[in-house]
Amino acid sequence: MEWRKCYLDLTLVPLGLMICIGYHLWLWHKVRTQPLTTVIGTNSRGRRFWVAAIIKDNDKKNILAVQTFRNTIMGSTLMATTSILLCSALAAVISSTYSIKKPLTDAVYGAHGEFMVALKYVTLLVFFLSSFFCYSLSIRFTNQVNFLINCPPESSSGGVTAEYVAELLERGFALNTAGNRLFYCALPLLLWIFGPLLVFLCSVSMVPVLYNLDFVFRAEKGKLADKNGNSYLSVAV
Repeated sequence: MEWRKCYLDLTLVPLGLMICIGYHLWLWHKVRTQPLTTVIGTNSRGRRFWVAAIIKDNDKKNILAVQTFRNTIMGSTLMATTSILLCSALAAVISSTYSIKKPLTDAVYGAHGEFMVALKYVTLLVFFLSSFFCYSLSIRFTNQVNFLINCPPESSSGGVTAEYVAELLERGFALNTAGNRLFYCALPLLLWIFGPLLVFLCSVSMVPVLYNLDFVFRAEKGKLADKNGNSYLSVAV
């Protein structure tokens, strides 16, 4: 494959992926070092408190716990189903000889060879399969927590403590977050079908959006006040 035919694909697409990966590495560092400045870290702290409160007053809040986990599992199941359906569609496109498999040579910048077209679909397939795998493991951990959170108090002597249940719940939510981010990163790659320039522009545009969703923004003194004098934190959504 000649360089002049694929230089845009070999520069813009890896650059767009590196921007997304670099942002998520920085986000992971912030979650590890300054968790309360991020939505992920703040929510993690809140879930641990919630698990402790549910187990402490389980007789009154057991129905609340089951309904909460049911909604969480439904959300993960929906995303897992979407991911595997997209995988099936991509696999059908790759294995077919239909004209949709052919590149749009008049409208696409970058390489138009069969190898590059196959690489685009295989890369998308890997991202969506990885997302499905993370969602499946997340459902597994959430199902375990669904049983353990309603264990009687005497089970703590057998190792089923509030800390253990909270740790399982955090693993499930961490895998759910990983599945979400893989799904998000696959969206710019969908545009690779129409050219590498769109991948780069979409990746650059997605980072500020994720930044505003991932970080907790506080006022200078850490709090804002409403007209009644009640203080609260400002979170960008």
